[in-house]
Amino acid sequence: MIQVINIPAFSDNYIWLITHEERKFGVIVDPGDAQPVLAELEQRGIEPLALLITHHHRDHVGGIARLLEVYPQLNVYGPARETIPQITHPLQEGDVVDLPELKVSFQVLDVAGHTAGHIAYYGDGSLFCGDTLFGNGCGRVFDGSLDALHTALQRIAKLPAATLVYCAHEYTIDNIGFAKWVEPDNKDLDARLEECWQLQEGSPKRATVPFILGNEFLTNPFLRTHVPEVIARAEKVAGRELQTQAEIFATLRIWKDTEYD
Repeated sequence: MIQVINIPAFSDNYIWLITHEERKFGVIVDPGDAQPVLAELEQRGIEPLALLITHHHRDHVGGIARLLEVYPQLNVYGPARETIPQITHPLQEGDVVDLPELKVSFQVLDVAGHTAGHIAYYGDGSLFCGDTLFGNGCGRVFDGSLDALHTALQRIAKLPAATLVYCAHEYTIDNIGFAKWVEPDNKDLDARLEECWQLQEGSPKRATVPFILGNEFLTNPFLRTHVPEVIARAEKVAGRELQTQAEIFATLRIWKDTEYD
């Protein structure tokens, strides 16, 4: 079974170091900054094998060049439909990344939306999804589309409920604030907020990520576009009847972009 180490970066990014219980080898997910990764590898005595990249944004790829200077043998896996010059293994939907040293294989999922070619990696009960799904939220749309992002989230929602989700930012508490705009009477949100504050204000401070996918079905408005309370709130914001879950999703995402964030 894999073990995942959290490497904080910048103000709220998470870089993930995937290793095995023997902790001899590791794979790095979305190294936006090389320095904290290099320090973690040296401290733990882990030899890196590869980089897994979800999308092209600077805070996910900015450390690749430096890591390749130090470890030129690294394989760099990433989205085939995005321009990331260092990629050695371009990936698309249905591809598999086999990592025998870690005794794990990752299925590649097309989760475009935040960006036009965004991918995710699913294996060993874990999902590394970059900026597609966040705790109680989802990513903004940059060069992707709202329809594509909605489709991506619906795709993720079909994974096993016990899936551990490793996203790339510590946004959960802030996202709960918007979720309370959508569902002010949702008691599951109150419980989730209390849990997150205990993690963030404890000593030591702990991340709210990873989180369990199934819990998001109770609290994440972007995965609850079928729930009557969410539909009613979206229609009130839109000022009209909404015909599809994609319309409801788009209304919520635009509302968050324009009035909350």
